[in-house]
Amino acid sequence: MKAVDLRKLTAEELDARVEDARRSLFDMTLKKATGQIENSVGLRTARRDLARALTVRSEREASA
Repeated sequence: MKAVDLRKLTAEELDARVEDARRSLFDMTLKKATGQIENSVGLRTARRDLARALTVRSEREASA
């Protein structure tokens, strides 16, 4: 998801997105460690999505 789309979300929706991204990243990391992951590009995408969501959240906190 792009940062522009994340900025349109409410605070609660953004927090939910962060938690989902963290859970997804954790699951993918475990799958990679056990050799079950087929698409390693998804791990990179999950990290970037989490970083984008956290960036938008910290921008909001800084402006408040």
